[in-house]
Amino acid sequence: MKRRSLLLAGAFSGLAAATSSCSSEWEGPKSSAFSNRLRIPPLAEPEPAADGAKQFSLDLLAGGRAEILPGLTTRTWGINGPYLGPTVRVNRGDRVRMAVTNRLGEVTTLHWHGMRLPARMDGGPHQTIEPGATWRPEWTIEQPAATTWFHPHLHGTTAMHVYRGLAGLLLIDDPDGPALPSTYGVDDLPLIIQDKRFGADGALNTGDVDGGTFGFLGNRILVNGTFGPFLEVRSELVRFRLLNASNARVYRVGFADGRRFQVIATDAGLLERPVTVERVKISPGERVEIVVRFTAGEEAVLDSRGEDPKRANDIEEEDFTLLKLVAAGALAESAPLPDELGGVPAEPPPTGARRRRFVLTGSEINGNDMDMTRIDEVVPAGAHEIWELDNTTYAHNFHIHEAPFRILDINGTPPPAYQRGPKDTVFIPKNAKVRLAATFGTHIDPLSPYMYHCHILRHEDKGMVGQFVVVRPGTENQVSRKLPQGHHQH
Repeated sequence: MKRRSLLLAGAFSGLAAATSSCSSEWEGPKSSAFSNRLRIPPLAEPEPAADGAKQFSLDLLAGGRAEILPGLTTRTWGINGPYLGPTVRVNRGDRVRMAVTNRLGEVTTLHWHGMRLPARMDGGPHQTIEPGATWRPEWTIEQPAATTWFHPHLHGTTAMHVYRGLAGLLLIDDPDGPALPSTYGVDDLPLIIQDKRFGADGALNTGDVDGGTFGFLGNRILVNGTFGPFLEVRSELVRFRLLNASNARVYRVGFADGRRFQVIATDAGLLERPVTVERVKISPGERVEIVVRFTAGEEAVLDSRGEDPKRANDIEEEDFTLLKLVAAGALAESAPLPDELGGVPAEPPPTGARRRRFVLTGSEINGNDMDMTRIDEVVPAGAHEIWELDNTTYAHNFHIHEAPFRILDINGTPPPAYQRGPKDTVFIPKNAKVRLAATFGTHIDPLSPYMYHCHILRHEDKGMVGQFVVVRPGTENQVSRKLPQGHHQH
């Protein structure tokens, strides 16, 4: 564990004593000067088990100290280090065992966002980890290659725990998949995008995390915990795995020079074939994988652009610079991007598929706030259903645990081509209607619920969450809709 912690700590320079918070804000540049080398989260090193399983240790830590802004020290939380976590990388078919130790001094959880696994291992609000305790979930990776991630999911405090720095990537590779850029830290790079506010002393401003319509909207953008980052590109093709790990902000990511690039994967896996775009839109919790071509000696700026005000949603979108890319004078040759990526084709829902309707208001789904003891939906194992989302208010998004889906339409119109791949989180504009075709797994457990919820974390914490269980087909009406009071799985 010491070696893992030191590796991640080494990614943050200038560690020093923390300073106290203050009310005034840091007056440094909003637009990046690109003076800091992009930090790349280290790969977590698994410990092999006698039965071949891969064992990972993740320590949730408070009291981290990192120099995020120049010359200032910020107190943070992190996983195996001062801020964010290591990247866990596994193969399809692997058996994995996690040892998640809570050293925060308060209760939390750790949810595997995008992972298909038994509900008891999901890390939702029922799988609490007490201070000083270690949670040991294990499961087999039984899903296609994808960029997933992990973060706390404690009811009522998710927004604060994620904002302070508890998040990391979990990458699934398929040894039989297509030939894509895959050398981590070289031509296969994570870009974890977050917005923050800082006091004049460098302290994180947490004042709006639990307030306002959307919760926290920051004015400084970090990528992998780096403010003003630059990256030296050394190969012709580079694969970027974008994760929106912000609490509420939506990004429209592309390049300042308008160059086009290829989308190869969405939240839950690869597309059937690359889709060429100029920008991709990602709301909190969403991921998208892109491949960009560079020429020797050039420079490019990755940025985010707000939408045309006449078309914009009521969640705040602004213009931000994200990352400067500087190509070396000579670039390593890259194999061409395959024409076919091998992504699973969309399967239309069967005739007579079950339809479920969810009406979204300010912080409620179907008129209900979250109730830890209430089961809202009972789903037969292996079901392929249509979920209809009717947003009657301001912008939301919607995440379903365990069940990947395809977006059928948004206000009756098919989604953009790059969003037609497998997903687990979808953005829903204000007053919009969205239809999803969701495919559910076969991990049967009538006492352990999965969640569906808005992934704007303030909305989630306010109670915009529902629960469903997966049961043996034909037994749906035999399952209790109430869990025992205080039902938790440690």
